[in-house]
Amino acid sequence: MPDPAELQARADSLTWFHSIDLGNGVKTKGLSDPSATLTREQLPDLANRSVLDIGTWDGYYAFFAERNGASRVVALDHYAWGLDFGARERYWNECRENGTLPDHTRDTTDFWLPDLPGRRGFDFAHEALGSNVESVVADFATVDLESLGTFDVVLYLGVLYHMKEPLTCLERLRAVTREVAVIETVAMRIPGAGGHSLLAFHAGGDLDRDYGNWFVPNIEALSGLVLAAGFSLAQIVQGPPSKPPEPKWTSVRERLGPRREEPLEEYRAIVHAFV
Repeated sequence: MPDPAELQARADSLTWFHSIDLGNGVKTKGLSDPSATLTREQLPDLANRSVLDIGTWDGYYAFFAERNGASRVVALDHYAWGLDFGARERYWNECRENGTLPDHTRDTTDFWLPDLPGRRGFDFAHEALGSNVESVVADFATVDLESLGTFDVVLYLGVLYHMKEPLTCLERLRAVTREVAVIETVAMRIPGAGGHSLLAFHAGGDLDRDYGNWFVPNIEALSGLVLAAGFSLAQIVQGPPSKPPEPKWTSVRERLGPRREEPLEEYRAIVHAFV
């Protein structure tokens, strides 16, 4: 068994998105907010089911599925494993300074690293855990779906808002899902727009300074997209946060005065899409 201190030192030499428990007190130091990590209660039963984790990055949910009794787990990624994020960020900063939009085709040409350095964390965790998770290097938006196969449970977490064609991608998601797909995405609530299906389009890097963020739906649009993609039911597991209490008016003048616009509110939505 590897020395825990040595294992922790090796883990600390890598960049991680998620915090993964590797056992014996060794844990990766992820950059993501732990409170945004899905819990077991927010996921379907994974025991004795085949699971596909799309956009796995360092494999947190793939290893989670394996640990929770999945019969087979496939971890798929492409973008996070092969992209030179540093070089692309420097290019994006130039675009911001020049007031231009980036050429995204450079992601797979100028900023692509064929040795897949972004996969090192996944491979390290895979070895440390003695995992049987299978890995596939592919872009889900273009991979041959027949060769990929179908799965009882498909995890599509933190991916949808990075897609230029959200409905097409959800149709592809439906094609590989036998039972249920879990979709987690940035969503929005617009005051006074309840009941309307709306998508916000972000082309200028105004969402988290990320030019790779495109569409953000409200919960009505997300549910509609799921059904339009061919799923039979969209079960909302996490919708908009509770609304704040109505303001208490202190005077007639305040009540009748100019109405203040409430800002658009963004949050993380989770939907279970059933076949």
